[in-house]
Amino acid sequence: MYTRYKGEILTLCGAIFFSFNGVVAKLVLTSGLSSMRLTQVRCGGAFLILGTYMLLAHREKLRTTKAEIPILFTYGILGFLAVQALYFVGIARLHVSIALILEFTAPIWIVLWLRFVKKKIVPALMWLAIFLAFGGLILIAQVWKGRTLDPIGVIAALLDGIVLAAFFLIGEKLSSKRDVESLMVYGFGFASLGLAIAMPLWSYPTHIFTQSLNLQGRFAAHNAPGWVLIAWIIVMGTIVPYTLVVKGLKLLSASTSSVMGMAEPVLAGVFAWIWLAEEWNLIQLVGGIIVIIGIIFADKARSAAH
Repeated sequence: MYTRYKGEILTLCGAIFFSFNGVVAKLVLTSGLSSMRLTQVRCGGAFLILGTYMLLAHREKLRTTKAEIPILFTYGILGFLAVQALYFVGIARLHVSIALILEFTAPIWIVLWLRFVKKKIVPALMWLAIFLAFGGLILIAQVWKGRTLDPIGVIAALLDGIVLAAFFLIGEKLSSKRDVESLMVYGFGFASLGLAIAMPLWSYPTHIFTQSLNLQGRFAAHNAPGWVLIAWIIVMGTIVPYTLVVKGLKLLSASTSSVMGMAEPVLAGVFAWIWLAEEWNLIQLVGGIIVIIGIIFADKARSAAH
């Protein structure tokens, strides 16, 4: 019982840091840095800090086998590169809280994978969950009014949900065999390698580090150096929450962890409301609540399927 509560506390704390990081990341994104470049500095910075620590303190834990490399590579590209890149595209084009709700359709994709790929029997509760979740998305988007949400942002956030589902499933398998820190070093390392190949480091827009960035919203009268916000994103918005979530996943199942992660859209909405004055109308608020209910039902259906 104590172990279960410990895992839930770790995962919830990770969700708090992730949700607040969404607001800080949006300040950087709206100041000119692209989502992929922010992902690159986020992964690269986390890899350098964690990698250096592990090399100096726990080098033996970094040992691996050739058989492990493919799944570690997949874990890094999907869970650390794709999840972040798609997330940043989403929050750059949508309200932070709306992008997160679309991202956290992940449990629904997990259930669909079980039913149509693994050919497992899925309870009727899953179909109700899908109906509720996508019904909620229609209310959030207010499709009867036309294009009220950026379509690229919506697509990116939904794809992020699919990739996040893979992150939970692969992470559940890997965390049972490896310690959290070495797993993260490989994850950030492969993500950084992929980004370095796609976007050479020598062309990085380094001016963002010395640029004075407006804090917007409630703090619009204040500015901060770019390096301060990026340092926060790397340490408090990446290393800390990823460590908490992966440690929580090691103690819980992917199913339980994904439900705990549902707190992130709600918390992000609170932070964005306090800082950026982002607001939903009543219909969108109802839609968001319905989406969250649908996601919770989907997770219960996934547990029943197992």
